[in-house]
Amino acid sequence: MKGSYKRLVNLIIIIGLTLTSCGPVVFTSRPHTPPPPWFYPHRVESIRYVYFPEHMIYYDLSLRTYIYLDNGVWISAAILPRRFNGVNLRRSRTVRIRDYHGDDIRRYHKENNDKNTNRRSSSSRRNN
Repeated sequence: MKGSYKRLVNLIIIIGLTLTSCGPVVFTSRPHTPPPPWFYPHRVESIRYVYFPEHMIYYDLSLRTYIYLDNGVWISAAILPRRFNGVNLRRSRTVRIRDYHGDDIRRYHKENNDKNTNRRSSSSRRNN
């Protein structure tokens, strides 16, 4: 009896150590669908959107859709259109949107673009 108890404790310890050494964990509403290959978190995070500023593309981790600007209209699609075929998202700079989990990323983008534009214009005035 004592030997089987020790084995059970050792097994639990081994499983615990194995799981903690597996790397980062992503919480998602769709556990059977892994995140895209370009998204690799360095720690446990609760985020919904990833932004690619050079390409003005958002990725919604909850809905598994890309959101991009096309002729002034925000489009949501599961696959990016042909014009983005040359874009390597794994090598693109990303911004993880940690402070917004809502459904209207368009409004969030507008508010943050206005802030960034104001910061840039005020900093350029200081440098002149």
